[in-house]
Amino acid sequence: MSDQTRTGYGGGGSYGSSYGGGGTYGSSYGTSYDPSTNQPIRQAIKFMTASTIGVSFLILSGLILTGTVIGLIIATPLLVIFSPILVPAAITLALAAGGFLFSGGCGVAAIAALSWLYSYVTGKHPAGSDRLDYAKGVIADKARDVKDRAKDYAGAGRAQEGTPGY
Repeated sequence: MSDQTRTGYGGGGSYGSSYGGGGTYGSSYGTSYDPSTNQPIRQAIKFMTASTIGVSFLILSGLILTGTVIGLIIATPLLVIFSPILVPAAITLALAAGGFLFSGGCGVAAIAALSWLYSYVTGKHPAGSDRLDYAKGVIADKARDVKDRAKDYAGAGRAQEGTPGY
């Protein structure tokens, strides 16, 4: 907006008046607005606003810290008195919550695995099925190799039994 020219209301009267007719001395036509003239004021306002907000938050955080410390001072004797009850109860609740979360996670994993397996069996080719097919082929090839070697060793073993070696 700094490179745009601002114009007055009327004909730009003499001696800088925006009313009246025709004069050119001090006319508002053709003059440009320079925002840098009020830049220090704007920066000062920004600084004052930011510092006010910062100080307010600092005071608020101090009050919250003070309230927390006072609350702990008041609650500590109660926690010490009831600790034989609260500590085992907290441990029990933590273990129960952990068990429920673990059980739920295992259930979700089982449902996801069964869903993937169903998609694979029905021929929908879910993500990763190509790797499963490749692994199945590799295992089948290795099984075939083992079977062939077993036949070779069995045939070689029978041939050696029939020959006198000693």
